[in-house]
Amino acid sequence: MNSIPFNKPYFTGKEIDYVSEAMKSGKTSGDGVFTKKCHEFFEKKYGFKKCLLTSSCTDALELSALLLEIKEGDEVIAPSYSFVSTVNAFVLRGAKIVFAESSSANPNMDVDLVEKLISKKTKAIVAMHYAGIACDMERIMTIAEKHNLFVVEDAAQCVDSFYKNKPLGSIGHMGAFSFHDTKNIISGEGGMIAVNDQRYLKRAEIIREKGTNRSAFFRGEVDKYGWVELGSSFLPSDITAAVLYAQLEQLDDIQAKRKKIWGWYHEKLKTLGDSGKLQLPFIPDYASNNAHMYYVVCKSLDERTKLITHLKSKGIHSVFHYLSLHKSPYYSSKHDGRELPRSDRYTDCLLRMPFYYELTEKNVEFVCSEIIKFYQ
Repeated sequence: MNSIPFNKPYFTGKEIDYVSEAMKSGKTSGDGVFTKKCHEFFEKKYGFKKCLLTSSCTDALELSALLLEIKEGDEVIAPSYSFVSTVNAFVLRGAKIVFAESSSANPNMDVDLVEKLISKKTKAIVAMHYAGIACDMERIMTIAEKHNLFVVEDAAQCVDSFYKNKPLGSIGHMGAFSFHDTKNIISGEGGMIAVNDQRYLKRAEIIREKGTNRSAFFRGEVDKYGWVELGSSFLPSDITAAVLYAQLEQLDDIQAKRKKIWGWYHEKLKTLGDSGKLQLPFIPDYASNNAHMYYVVCKSLDERTKLITHLKSKGIHSVFHYLSLHKSPYYSSKHDGRELPRSDRYTDCLLRMPFYYELTEKNVEFVCSEIIKFYQ
């Protein structure tokens, strides 16, 4: 029986060449030649004010929390249906998380409910764009401006995705990206912060370099460098950046193939969506689709469990996703007690399909035929 894994990292063929080049350069630590190439690529292609590679998206979010000087007593509004890194970065600085409910149309936060969560202690809103599909950023930014709040985009899944032709990660004060090997563009582990607010450009560089002005020293802007504020070591190795750059060179090809795969799933499962047996992904008019994943939403936890078992018996590996953070063992006692039924529904019912560059139409046909059989 052929096995269809959930994920399979795709390599373009140039990664080993570039890693070898980085190693021969004599500088494999952070901010080498390939790191600079990656920064330039993102700044030029998407117009981010300043891009800085990090060791992970988690690091990029933690850097954001340090930049915004989040402290004990601050409140941060964030979705409950998300990965722990989205909120952990702010909890580390002492913030209280006020969890936002998901929308009924897709797992993104319900923007209609966000303003009601704001108090005098609110400092930031974290907008996580689920599956690379944009939250309604215009409304989020309007709310933030009205209440003098910061916006951080958790754009972990959002490379090459847009809100009304604006790249995700470029709209909030800062955006955090992931290049983990489940993402569209990968470097094994790895991430990036995009800093969009002029006020934070220099400080981002300092915090990322252990709180020192080392980068300015290497550019000849200061005659010696020292410890100037609180920071950490967020730089990835230039070897990681070499892998990433090989991927970035093939971004258009990777994206074209992933969009094809997404389209195959959507077309072949359309009858189940139309008949109401499954909820298929919803993409609002203001959002583009970067084909980060294909998911379906079942009617119940029991139905999803049976569907996973059925697919597994055919060698197909589908996986569920996040568990509501407001009910997590660590945070449930700190949560304000509000019920978030839609977040819980995605926790219990959302199922992600196998999705990777080398997936063929025949593979997708097989996966979808087995789902259709299950519902018959």
